[in-house]
Amino acid sequence: MPRETWTDARLDEFAKRVDERFDAVDERFDRIEADIRELRQTMTQMQQNMVIGFIGLAGLIVSSAIFF
Repeated sequence: MPRETWTDARLDEFAKRVDERFDAVDERFDRIEADIRELRQTMTQMQQNMVIGFIGLAGLIVSSAIFF
């Protein structure tokens, strides 16, 4: 049979547990944000490397057409 009334102590304990759980959720979101930041940095570096590679490849194609 469920309780019909809540004492002040029980309400305080409930509020404390709710706050603790929200703090844990906040920590998870902080970790996710850090992971997303790291992923964005990695993708930016990859894009820069691809542009440099494309420019180098285009230079090789042009130089082979000119010199051979």
